[in-house]
Amino acid sequence: MLDVTVETESWELVEAFEIARGTLTALPVIVVTLRDADGHEGRAEAAGVDYDGETPASMMAEIERVQSALIASTRDGQVTSHVLRALQTLLPPGGARNALDCALWDLRAKQTGVPAWRTAALASLTPLTTVFTLGLGSEADTRRKARDARHFPLLKLKCDRDRHVDVVRWVREEHPQARVAVDANQSWSRELLERILPQLASLGVEMVEQPVPRGEDAALDGLRAPVPLAADESCTDRASVARLVEWYQYINIKLDKCGGLTEALAMGDQAIALGMQLMVGNMCGTSLGMAPAFLVGQRCGYVDLDGPLLQKHDREHAMSCVNGVMQPPTRALWG
Repeated sequence: MLDVTVETESWELVEAFEIARGTLTALPVIVVTLRDADGHEGRAEAAGVDYDGETPASMMAEIERVQSALIASTRDGQVTSHVLRALQTLLPPGGARNALDCALWDLRAKQTGVPAWRTAALASLTPLTTVFTLGLGSEADTRRKARDARHFPLLKLKCDRDRHVDVVRWVREEHPQARVAVDANQSWSRELLERILPQLASLGVEMVEQPVPRGEDAALDGLRAPVPLAADESCTDRASVARLVEWYQYINIKLDKCGGLTEALAMGDQAIALGMQLMVGNMCGTSLGMAPAFLVGQRCGYVDLDGPLLQKHDREHAMSCVNGVMQPPTRALWG
């Protein structure tokens, strides 16, 4: 028998975090806990996909709807590959499936004693350098954030329709050694992109994430971009990957978008087979949310798992991150 518990939490950010589509001051998440009859416990966290209308309430309702069927798919509460496959048919991609999927991975590791990374067929877990993200703000705020982030080697700068090249220039002046990527969060047009890409390239920007609105990716037809482009909002699960090849060089895999570690690993396989490169991202969250994504990050050219660094507090057994170098999660945390 499997016991399923779902709770909601809110994690306060260090300061307001502004992107092209809004400002966040605290992050609401759900936490799923699965317990078997022997006392083994698996946990996972999901923030959901806010721009698709997901909320803690909507994710909890989805989980409640499939809870009985999920329990029925287990044999005496034991998590197997069959159970993970069954979950993929019970729920669509999104935060609810992510929370259940990653909790199942954690529970399976506790039941079998086999770490999740071994089950994922990884050779090992090595430390990863994560980006540190600077949200939008005034020139003074941006310069202050860049100075405060001088110990991070890789920065990702949020941009919008009006704030872009200048943002990069301000950061470059305050932290000239940083590697820099930018994220437009769907706010640019083809015309704007063609105008500013050469300037961004000259400032050393090495990747641009989701420049145009999802669904309007064809606006990139024939674009000769001097900087690689990454699909984020346009890339959800495996069903979305193949059509992105002609426009993007990277896909940004987020567990909340694709619905968990099971799908994320399959997405990575598919993208690599198509000649694309990988990035792993997050919808903010604690170390519990980053831990399964850390496994995905082992194959990624860009790792964006800085969610806990943007918060005032983190969980017990938090993942260690010093100067942007993130250590693998302990088994006490997840997996």
